[in-house]
Amino acid sequence: MPEGHKTHYLAKVHHDCLSGGPLKVTSPQGRFRSDARKVSNRVLDQVEAYGKHLFYHFEGDRIVHVHLGRYGSFNSLPSPPPSPIGQVRMRLQGERETIDLRGPTACRVIGPDEKQAILDRLGPDPLSGARQAEVWSEIQDRRKPIGTLLLDQSVIAGVGNIFRAEILFEIGMSPHRLGSELDRKAFGELWRSTVAMMKKGLKYGKIISVTAKEAGQPLSQLEGNDRFRVYGHKMCSRCDSPISTPDVGSRRIYYCERCQTR
Repeated sequence: MPEGHKTHYLAKVHHDCLSGGPLKVTSPQGRFRSDARKVSNRVLDQVEAYGKHLFYHFEGDRIVHVHLGRYGSFNSLPSPPPSPIGQVRMRLQGERETIDLRGPTACRVIGPDEKQAILDRLGPDPLSGARQAEVWSEIQDRRKPIGTLLLDQSVIAGVGNIFRAEILFEIGMSPHRLGSELDRKAFGELWRSTVAMMKKGLKYGKIISVTAKEAGQPLSQLEGNDRFRVYGHKMCSRCDSPISTPDVGSRRIYYCERCQTR
C-alpha cells in the first residue's frame, strides 16, 4: 500500500500536468462511469493529498476522492492516449497527458462536507504541516505498542508498514514499547525521524532510509530493499544479528531485538 510520501508525490505530479484546464474523465472499466460524468469536461483546480488519500478538486465543488489501498496504481500516458489496457477504473485525459487509475480501494465523487468527514477521521499528516504537539497529544496516554500506534491513521496520517519499521530502527526503539511509556524526549526523536524520512520519500518518490554513504551510490539510483536498513532484511545491518518479524498491529514488522531495546 502506498504510504503518505507517495500520495503527496502523486498529488504534485498530477497537479502539475493536469490542473488549470478541463479534463475528459471516463471509466473504461465502467464502475466509475456515473461519477465520471459528474466531473468530465470540468476544470481541475487542484490536486491535494492528506495521509494516504488523494482529492481532485474540480470546479463546482466536485471532488474525486481516491484511496489506492493495497492494489491501486496510476499510469501516465501521452494525450491523446491509446485504447485502455486492463481494468482502468478512471481515466483523466488532459491536453498534454493522460492518467489511468487501476484497482483503487476508493474512487468516487464527493462534496466538501464528505471530504471534511474523511479528514476528521485522520490524525495529523507530517507532510501537511502537522505540529509535533498534535501527535504527542494522541500518543502520550495510549497503552498500545508504538508499532501499533504508528499504523493507526487516526494517530498519524500517512505512516505505513515500511516507514514504521525504518523509523523505529533508526532511533533504536522497540515496536513493543507502549505509547504511554515514551517521554517527551523520546517522542521528539521519533517525530524528527518521521518527518525527515517522509520528506526524503517525497523528494525521491520512494521510501529511502539509508544515506548515500551507507548505500555507496546516489540515492536516486537505489531500488528494492537496498533503500532500507531493516525492512525486508534477514540480518541486522548494524550488529549482524537475525532480524525478528513478529506481528505488531496485525502487520509483520522487521526489527532487531539487539539494537532496538529502548
